Amino acid sequence: MIETVPSLTERLLHRIQSEGPITFAEFMRSALYDPAGGYYCRNDIERWGREGDYRTSPERSELFSATFARYFARLYEDLGSPAQWTILEAGAGSGHFAHSVLQTLARHFPNVFASTRYVIDEVSVSAQTLCRERAKAFADRIEFAPVGNVKLEPGVIFSNELLDAFPVHRVTRQGSKLKELFVDTDVNGNFTWVKQPPSTTRLQAQLELCETELLEGQIVEINLDLENWIETIAASLKEGFVVSVDYGASAAELYASSPEDPRYAGTLRGFRRHTFVDDLLVNPGSHDLTATVNWTVVEMIGQQHQLEVVEFKPQDKFLIDAGLLNQLEVESRNANGDTERIRLSTTAREMILPDGMAAKFQVMTQRKVL
Repeated sequence: MIETVPSLTERLLHRIQSEGPITFAEFMRSALYDPAGGYYCRNDIERWGREGDYRTSPERSELFSATFARYFARLYEDLGSPAQWTILEAGAGSGHFAHSVLQTLARHFPNVFASTRYVIDEVSVSAQTLCRERAKAFADRIEFAPVGNVKLEPGVIFSNELLDAFPVHRVTRQGSKLKELFVDTDVNGNFTWVKQPPSTTRLQAQLELCETELLEGQIVEINLDLENWIETIAASLKEGFVVSVDYGASAAELYASSPEDPRYAGTLRGFRRHTFVDDLLVNPGSHDLTATVNWTVVEMIGQQHQLEVVEFKPQDKFLIDAGLLNQLEVESRNANGDTERIRLSTTAREMILPDGMAAKFQVMTQRKVL
């Protein structure tokens, strides 16, 4: 007799019915990272590309990764061209970025390539498999390890669309009280929202850090995992840089100033097949969940751990300044025919158009200050 394994939904329902409501951060963590049913850990769904739920910049064009390789080469020189250094990519996904960066360094920056150890921190076993296959030409240079187990002396820690995937708490103001939105079950056995006192004083502390006072009924997401992440990477990075790419806003921009503001209800959203998910609590593990990054928290918590912002720009401007057009010229000269050259030119335009996808993302570079 084959034993039926409970689904993630069944397990979460049982937990809530047995133990009581859970924070949305706990719910989101299970929905994204549960080893058996979490969205990022499942091998039975297509997450990347046109047929998946989203496409990241490295998948759209190798120019994105190649331009960052040029930028890393510059950071390598800023660090005094060390005999050995480490590039650690957190949340590598399917490995497009890792392969293109190493390929570009090998072709155009051989001195940097010769000194480079590339470490991938990726929680998904299926994604690790894709990374190994895609970057197998550089297998002798790639390692897999959690960032907390790696010492970068010196190096760079890079992430692309990672911070927005950290589990978030949801809070609101009810009268003079801060309330947290927990996940409970209703009489029909469906997930539902309930308001309770905050699960931790850290929620109020982050609002105070951002000098934010909520409006009555306003909902905001608070990313405590982001604080934990910064503390971890700062401890691992002895000397070097942290380069974070994501879509975010400052606290002043992120939190609504009136009930008419679109962000009055927060920025939490779900994606499935490139479309928004209506009910974020239905079928956990079947869709992506994400919230806009609070760059004020990244900067201020970073400063507490000797990470100083040295560059912060919209992604389109960053790419131009980092040498995207120079890299386009190089890639075009080496392209196999006009079709390939046209494709490169088209994707380059998409990355720098004022109303294109890249304009909605930002790049923050922090340097470890000893």
